[in-house]
Amino acid sequence: MRKQDKVILWPAYFDSTKTRLEGRKVPKNLAVPSPRLEELQRAAERMGLHSDAVSDAKHPGVPWQKTGMVVVPKKGSKTQIIRGVAKEIVVMRGQT
Repeated sequence: MRKQDKVILWPAYFDSTKTRLEGRKVPKNLAVPSPRLEELQRAAERMGLHSDAVSDAKHPGVPWQKTGMVVVPKKGSKTQIIRGVAKEIVVMRGQT
């Protein structure tokens, strides 16, 4: 299910309780504990990206957990989108 024009955002990318080996993709200062799917979707919307949430999706690293995912259009690199969403989540939680 590769989508060249879409980026998939998993909550594990932004979770400060996870290590890089467990799937975190942002630095600790941009990570938050236990990010919710709604937060990811709202942060993407605040960046101007139309997002679709899939709540019953399972991350390939932990296929026994339904973590959900958010799919956004690819506008820039995946790294830029992930960091932008992480910054928005930090701002929304007031952890600046």
